Amino acid sequence: MTKYTLGLLLKIVFRPWAGGVKNVPRRGPVILASNHLSFSDHFFGPLPVPRKVIFLAKSEYFTGRGLKGLISKAFFAGVGQIPIDRAGGAAGEQALRTGLQVLAAGHVLGIYPEGTRSPDGRLYRGKTGVARLAIESGAPVVPCAMIGTFEFQPPSTIWPNFRIRPGVKFGEPLDFSRYRGDADAMLLRTVTDEIMQAIAKLSGQEYVDIDARRAKAEMAAAAGHGHGEGGQQDDDANQGGDGEQDGNGAA
Repeated sequence: MTKYTLGLLLKIVFRPWAGGVKNVPRRGPVILASNHLSFSDHFFGPLPVPRKVIFLAKSEYFTGRGLKGLISKAFFAGVGQIPIDRAGGAAGEQALRTGLQVLAAGHVLGIYPEGTRSPDGRLYRGKTGVARLAIESGAPVVPCAMIGTFEFQPPSTIWPNFRIRPGVKFGEPLDFSRYRGDADAMLLRTVTDEIMQAIAKLSGQEYVDIDARRAKAEMAAAAGHGHGEGGQQDDDANQGGDGEQDGNGAA
């Protein structure tokens, strides 16, 4: 329903484009592993996929009170997001198990391996949760690259740039089922890096081999030092409605 209502409106207003949609299997479990440039990725990434894409979202989006809370819950449920509790050290493991349940049911699971939005448009090191999901489920990984969404809706902005036409590319599926039952730390990092390189090839982004959250913290600290302040908050913390999958990264 969301695709045929909100999705149709987005197509008319913003004219998004897509390439390689045929690379997304039409049935069976699939992992869509995408770069994460903007809040708008949650709209334009799944839009051309002829299947429902399920993401894992922080539970706060489903627990708000009043009319705003009701609208938030209805929206995030409508676009296929499942709430997870990120509190405590077991949050990453919970996200992993929930993701495996989604894949076991034969659905499409969307994940942002970087764990957060890019602070500067570059592609950052992926967290190994995506490799664990791929190896333990045996599901193919389809690399996904959002194009132009960083310029379309930069961090800490609400209104999009109507002059930018957002796009998405889907690469050929990557099969890691041969590693099932053999998920040691070195293999997880190798598989994750292969997925990130596939995303980089699609997106054309510069790859940075450090954690995106660390990069954000360093940028915030540098900005705070330069202005004689204590640093600015992460835009994900003060911009409402970000559906970033922190649980995926923690896994």
